[in-house]
Amino acid sequence: MRGDAVTLFLCGDVMLGRGVDQILPHPGDPELRETYVRDARAYVELAEAANGPIPAPVDPSWPWGEALETLDAAAPAARVLNLETSVTRSGDFAPGKGVHYRMDPDNLPCLTAVRPDVCVLANNHVLDFGRTGLEETLDALADAGVATAGAGRNAAAARRPATVPLGGDRRLLVFSLGMPSSGIPPGWAATGDRAGVDVAAGASPAAAEAVAGRIRQIRRPGDVAVVSVHWGPNWGYRVPGDEVRFAHALIDGGADVVHGHSSHHPRPLEAYRGGLVLYGCGDLVNDYEGITGHERYRDDLRLLYLVRLYGDGRPPGVRMVPFQARRMRLRHAPDQDSRWLGAVLDRACRGLGTRVDREPDGTLVPRWP
Repeated sequence: MRGDAVTLFLCGDVMLGRGVDQILPHPGDPELRETYVRDARAYVELAEAANGPIPAPVDPSWPWGEALETLDAAAPAARVLNLETSVTRSGDFAPGKGVHYRMDPDNLPCLTAVRPDVCVLANNHVLDFGRTGLEETLDALADAGVATAGAGRNAAAARRPATVPLGGDRRLLVFSLGMPSSGIPPGWAATGDRAGVDVAAGASPAAAEAVAGRIRQIRRPGDVAVVSVHWGPNWGYRVPGDEVRFAHALIDGGADVVHGHSSHHPRPLEAYRGGLVLYGCGDLVNDYEGITGHERYRDDLRLLYLVRLYGDGRPPGVRMVPFQARRMRLRHAPDQDSRWLGAVLDRACRGLGTRVDREPDGTLVPRWP
C-alpha cells in the first residue's frame, strides 16, 4: 500500500439474530432447534436475569450503544465486520447444526445503524437457513447498499472481493474466506453452479497462495488489501503455527491486514513486515449474556479495532477500545475490566513479540518489537 494514511474499523463476530432479533421492532419467528432452548426469547430472559430489564422494542441502534459515538469520532474511511447471521424469514433449518442464527429482514436497520461498508460472510452461520436463506441475505444486504465478500451464488462470486472507494483512484479490497476449524460444514462450499461460501480446507501454503494470487490479479497501486479469515475454535488464546505461517504468507503475498475472527474473545495480534495480523477479534454484538460455562474468558468484554495504515513502511497503528455488553447493549468497559483485558492480551501476545499497553482513557494499544 502506498499513499496517504487510512483508518479502518474492523471487528469480529456480529450476531443480530435470536435474542437480539427479538428485542428489535420487528421480531421474527422465535423458533429454535437447540438442545435446551426452543424459543429465542429465552435468551432475552437470560440477559435480563443477569443484568436487568431490556426496554423492548428497542431502537434499532440499541445493540451498538456507546460504540456508535466512538466510531463517529474516529471517522474511519471504511467499516468492515463479520456478519454471523442469516437475514431471512426462511424456516429451512440447516440439518446437523446445534445453533442457528437468523434476523428478520425488517430489522436490518439494526445492522445499517453502524453504517458498514462491507459484511464478510464466509462463516459458520450464514447458511444456517439453507441456500434460500443465503440468497435472501445477499439480496437484503445489496438492497441496503452493503457490500459483501466470502459468500455468493457461485464460487466465483464467493471469491470476489468487496471493493470500497478510498478517494482518488485508491480502493479497499476485502477478501473473505473460512475454514472448517471454525465449524463451517464442508458442504457449504460454493461451487461453479451452487451458492455457498469460500472455504479453504485449512491454513496451508497452497490456500495462502491461492488468495495471494487473487490479490495480485486485482489490486492496483495505492489499494489497501484486507483478507478476512474465519478460523479456529470459539475459546483459547493459543495461535497454532500453521495459522501464523498462513497469515505471514498472506502479508508476503500482498495483503496489508489479516482480519481473523471466530473466537468469542480477542486473541493475539502482531505486526509483520509492515502488515497487521489480527488472529481473532472476538465478538462485538450478540445475545450471550447470562450463558455460563466459560466465565474465565470474560466474553462480556468486547473490542472495537481502529487500524491505521500508513503506506510508508511504518508499522500499523492500532487502537482497541474496550466495551462491555450489558442488557444487549454496548457500553464503555469499566476501568478495572479494561485493565484486566489489557493484561490478558499482553500475556497472550508475548509469544508473537507484541506487548499491549493501556492508555489513560482505557484504550488498549499494541507495542511492536
